[in-house]
Amino acid sequence: MRAVLWTVEEETEKQRWDRNFADLLQELRVAQTGVQILFAFLLILPFSAEFPKATGFQRDVYVVALLAAAGSAALIISPVAFHRALFRLGRKPELVRFAHSMATGGLAFTLVAMVASVLLITDFLLSRPVALILSGATALWFLTFWAFLPFLRRNWTDEPLPPGNTRR
Repeated sequence: MRAVLWTVEEETEKQRWDRNFADLLQELRVAQTGVQILFAFLLILPFSAEFPKATGFQRDVYVVALLAAAGSAALIISPVAFHRALFRLGRKPELVRFAHSMATGGLAFTLVAMVASVLLITDFLLSRPVALILSGATALWFLTFWAFLPFLRRNWTDEPLPPGNTRR
């Protein structure tokens, strides 16, 4: 395999879209694995011996977690179906924009699924107020690393962008 060596300044528009799509696919692979594991856990949970002891609130939280995990899986996997439909049609920019939107939506659903799962389990094990506090802290923790810090850092850079290049 021959390595492609070029700098951002020398990158063609097609190469940039190809690179952006490859980067996005790598990110989706990481997210997809986590979502699938969480979804599988949630799918088998009602069949566990302790689930009949769940309160109405816990069952409601479970349904939210399950549906959010399903929504996340659908969005994170959807770029594959979109790629199949657009394969070899020269529409990589459209594919990258679509995949970016689906990845963002998938991460939002993943956040809901994970926080709801934490709430479900902590409410089962601990008192409701403690469960709500821990779940709120979990939501803030995820939002800090998935939203606040990335958006704060979005326009910070240690080196200037090349002339004529407004995006990396």
